[in-house]
Amino acid sequence: MLYLKIKRMLDVFLSITGLLILSPIFLVLMILIKLDSEGPIFFKQKRVGKNKGLFNILKFRTMIISTPKDIPTHLLENSKCCITRVGRILRKTSLDELPQLLNILFGDMSFIGPRPALWNQFDLVEARDKYKANNVTPGLTGWAQINGRDKLSIDEKAKLDGEYVTNFGFVMDCKCFFKSFISVVKHDEVIEGKSKSIIDKK
Repeated sequence: MLYLKIKRMLDVFLSITGLLILSPIFLVLMILIKLDSEGPIFFKQKRVGKNKGLFNILKFRTMIISTPKDIPTHLLENSKCCITRVGRILRKTSLDELPQLLNILFGDMSFIGPRPALWNQFDLVEARDKYKANNVTPGLTGWAQINGRDKLSIDEKAKLDGEYVTNFGFVMDCKCFFKSFISVVKHDEVIEGKSKSIIDKK
């Protein structure tokens, strides 16, 4: 499919451009993270990629090092006590996601696509199978991210990911890209800490 090739070229170009332009911000954030708390600058976590292959997603570390690694944030009993001072800012602004530009450059992710599930979120992976959402490259942001994010149930999230696959193309990617900025600014769909609903934290 021609668009897949174009999309990959755009991912490579935009990720390299982003890394170069944002390098001063990367440096400042790296210093702040090290000054704020003990531990590594980056956080690695095993995620499910295209065709259910596994890869390590990269983020700026936002939590203390004793926090359980493979539990979604919304399922932690008291996640606010685990988040560092700098981490609160990074998570609120989604700046913690910036290192995923490297994942995009390496081909593990795309700018747009279903958010990669944790390796142990078997229910989400299984639900996505019904909609062929595991057959595409996961993204930094996607259709489900801008239509509910943490408020969505597993089934709702998988269905929206399926809608993305069904309508896959330039127009759908543009919608996801531009609406993502609104979601970041509003910050009204992110849930920190344990919730009564069964939801998937990115």
